[in-house]
Amino acid sequence: MGRYVARRLLQMIPVFFGTTLLIFLMVYSLPGDPVAGLFGDKGTDPATLAALRHQHGLDLPLWQQYWNYITGILFHFDFGSQIRSGREITEVVGAAFPVTLRLAFLAFAIEIVLGLSLGIVAGLKAGKLADNVILILTLLIISMPVFVLGFIVKSVFAFQLGWIEPNVSNDETWGELLAPAIVLGSLSLAYVARLTRTSMAENLRADYVRTAVAKGLPKRRVIGVHLMRNSMIPVVTFLGTDIGALMGGALVTEGIFNVHGVGGLIYESVVRREGQTVVGVVTVLVVVYLIASLLVDLLYAVMDPRIRYA
Repeated sequence: MGRYVARRLLQMIPVFFGTTLLIFLMVYSLPGDPVAGLFGDKGTDPATLAALRHQHGLDLPLWQQYWNYITGILFHFDFGSQIRSGREITEVVGAAFPVTLRLAFLAFAIEIVLGLSLGIVAGLKAGKLADNVILILTLLIISMPVFVLGFIVKSVFAFQLGWIEPNVSNDETWGELLAPAIVLGSLSLAYVARLTRTSMAENLRADYVRTAVAKGLPKRRVIGVHLMRNSMIPVVTFLGTDIGALMGGALVTEGIFNVHGVGGLIYESVVRREGQTVVGVVTVLVVVYLIASLLVDLLYAVMDPRIRYA
């Protein structure tokens, strides 16, 4: 097991550097000058522009900018500073990240509870009415874009029924985050339900389940221990990869419900050409995704001991 963990940790190193380099190149290849954008249509003299570019290191070759950025993170935990406000990017991300983290956590909890529950019911009732209803419901959710579902939820429950506030306040309470969390986790919930249903229905026909039933084991033990453990392996893998997707995919949901989180920060930074902020935020998301992926792989190895020898 220790060798497997060490191998996975070593695999994360080139993934981190490759991902951050790709993001850095993509962001800084976009047209526009963030320094010139500070002054809008009025503009300013070339000397001032050159001084500001030099101050933020934008006059250096691209490879040197990346080198300064990555060494600043690794040795000083320094992500740089915003061009427009002058605030440290760690401070900006530190203010927005907890909001998105709470939103993603709530969406993830809804995804697990409802997705697994629906999937288990559909898998155990494969081919019956409950299964067909769940399959149709999840298909409708999958076929509906997130922004459409968000506007429907906001229009019905906020404007027509008045059950929720149309926008999340600056306090970002758990109750206010419930509606955007449902919207954010809806697509993943549908995938989890269908994946669980397929895995459960397939494993119900497996030899080890028939053997367990033939031994006279209680139905609760057959389903809860033997069937669930083997059926959850692909589901756990999907859930692990979905953590990063929930963190980074909150941009549309946060925009609809006016949540001041990472999604809004990325959008605002892209519009203003704040390349350092975009790269800094995405780097944090990459780290979160890598850690989540590692934890899921370790859990995957616990559930299926054969994986650690692969």
